[in-house]
Amino acid sequence: MLASFFAPLLLLTSLSLPGAHHTENVVLVTYDGLRWQEVFSGADDALLTKKEGGVHDPDALRAAYGRGTPEARREALLPFLWGVVARQGQVYGNGQRGSVARVTNGRNFSYPGYQEILCGFGDPKIDSNDKVLNANVSVLEWLNGKDAFRGRVAAFTEWDCFPFILNRGRSGLLVNAGLAPMEGEGLSEREKILNRVLADTNWEHADQRSDALTYNFAEAYFERKHPRVLYLGFGETDEWAHAGRYDLVLEGAHRIDGYLARLWAAVQATPEYAGKTSLVITTDHGRGDAPLAWKDHGEKVPVSDKIWIAVLGPDTPALGERKDCAEVTQSQVAATVAALLGEDWKAAEPRAGAPIAEAVAPGGAPGSAKDR
Repeated sequence: MLASFFAPLLLLTSLSLPGAHHTENVVLVTYDGLRWQEVFSGADDALLTKKEGGVHDPDALRAAYGRGTPEARREALLPFLWGVVARQGQVYGNGQRGSVARVTNGRNFSYPGYQEILCGFGDPKIDSNDKVLNANVSVLEWLNGKDAFRGRVAAFTEWDCFPFILNRGRSGLLVNAGLAPMEGEGLSEREKILNRVLADTNWEHADQRSDALTYNFAEAYFERKHPRVLYLGFGETDEWAHAGRYDLVLEGAHRIDGYLARLWAAVQATPEYAGKTSLVITTDHGRGDAPLAWKDHGEKVPVSDKIWIAVLGPDTPALGERKDCAEVTQSQVAATVAALLGEDWKAAEPRAGAPIAEAVAPGGAPGSAKDR
């Protein structure tokens, strides 16, 4: 049933002839703090309980996501990731199979992680989640400064720190985040309705909104403006983990996976994007192990440096779940995004990690060993 549901998407995302560059657009997605353990093994049985996982209905959660093997559990939890991305792209980070993906900034929490993802290097001066304007230029800002991308790079995020992380005033990027409404001329009726829902909701936290609104704002903007680079930053997987609600972590991760399936279907149904768009998915940090440390991360939780990275698109060889391969790092994401677009971020920012060469077309990433 799963295979038949995703068959059209698999056909549409099949690789083109090797040697030519095809990506013209990139969608970058982050799940805040989603552990590699859930990504590769699905629901953790040790946490499907009221005591350890804070689960309100363990039987219902086990029926939804509990399966006999790690492969079956992960497909139940993240059907798009494992039904489409892993089959037609690459997924890194299963340490149990010799694929390590990790953070290099040493902090293992959000602002430093997003700095590393978006700029390509850890900055020791970024040592908190305070709303401080980032002095570093992100790959999104750099792309937005090029004629081919100017005004066609946008970010939609659950957390209102992103206007600072991306230094919205300096970069000129469209960054819609937290409880800020969508602004500008020519808003669609859908965007106006979403603004009203945002304003009319009694939010528990003043710095964040639901992932549902973040996705719907992004989807509405995609339909209206057709950006070339779109960043979606989801946050509930981290918030519910800190709250000790494993059931809501799983539901949140599953829902985001559904958003990505929906967006990817729209991409393939739009001539401007079909066969010309790549998708990069990752997380800002890992978390501790069950049964207690899964709620936390940071410098005092050393294993929270382990993350995961997935890449799909017409310039990414279909190598699937990576096994026994070279380590990859969070610092390589920015250059990988640029390389998929035929741009060389590492040449512009030498502190950045190199692109993940095997995730870019067989011709090699700009600046990679294959080019020298």
